[in-house]
Amino acid sequence: MANRISRVQCRLEELDANALLLTSLPDIRWTCGFTGSNGLLIVGPESAQFVTDGRYTEQARAEVAGAEVHIAENGLSDLVDEEGLLEPFSKVAFQADSVSVARRDNLAETHDTVEWVPATTVLTAQVASKDRTEVEQIRASQSITESVFEAVVDFIEPGLTEREVAAEIVYRHLKQGADSMAFDPIVASGPNGARPHARPTDRTLQAGEMVVVDMGCFREGYASDMTRTLALGDPGPEARRGYEAVLRAQEAALDVAQAGMTGKGLDGAARNVLEKADLDDYFSHGLGHGLGLQIHEWPRVSRTADDELPEGACVTIEPGVYVPEQNYGVRIEDIVVLRADGSENLTRSPKELMML
Repeated sequence: MANRISRVQCRLEELDANALLLTSLPDIRWTCGFTGSNGLLIVGPESAQFVTDGRYTEQARAEVAGAEVHIAENGLSDLVDEEGLLEPFSKVAFQADSVSVARRDNLAETHDTVEWVPATTVLTAQVASKDRTEVEQIRASQSITESVFEAVVDFIEPGLTEREVAAEIVYRHLKQGADSMAFDPIVASGPNGARPHARPTDRTLQAGEMVVVDMGCFREGYASDMTRTLALGDPGPEARRGYEAVLRAQEAALDVAQAGMTGKGLDGAARNVLEKADLDDYFSHGLGHGLGLQIHEWPRVSRTADDELPEGACVTIEPGVYVPEQNYGVRIEDIVVLRADGSENLTRSPKELMML
């Protein structure tokens, strides 16, 4: 973590500031290790100061690395003012993409001798490139989700509701060691599967339908994310054709995925396959997204993403088609880590169409 503090310090000259105020909790966790729900981190050229409240006294002392810990009795900003933590600095950059206008105005009013420099995507590139430990944390989280999916395959059957299956998914994640869900699971059957982000309902699963199951968890702070599509019996030729097209699209993207290509280029590898199958009009979202300490991080993998994908980034590859007139949807999602010479798939769960 101390090494990460130094990496943040290297950003100060580029930001044209002599200190940086971090208020985004995921970025604070990445920088110094704090996992609580209230804190701020001031990074100067030679030292760093972390401020939290009394609920986290012992936790902060145990977790925070590379920064001096301060415990506020009142508001965090009040302690910053009382202890003069910003006095050495004339220009302080702040995370404009995670600070409300009200908080920005309060900072300016409370610390009126400081010139406040708005900065966006301050640590985006640094956070995106995962080190070996982070990759293994994501792999471990994904392993939990894969194990849950295996159990769900045995559990799911016609007559259950989408909500009942979703509840089983949550229960099994927590039982197997997840700290929390990364998002509410998606269980979308039949016509509901044609909605990419459908919420589980009391709709009863029926024989002959496709069921889209999208789920992920947090373990030790790092996210998993996996989607599989099942069939409750034979879903019919059109749904089977859609499934095979999505699988080919994902395989095409996995074959070419590597650091240095653009998000648009990777998205296009999958989208071209669906275009040849006359299904690209039903692929209504980007191919994927980064993930780590948050379920959605930079980089984006979409038809409009011109940024180069950095080495070490963990991204999802999740093509899908959503066909309301045929009452089905299909999505298949894995996580890969991008390397200079290709990618490593962190997802082992099988992808052939299961007709239960």
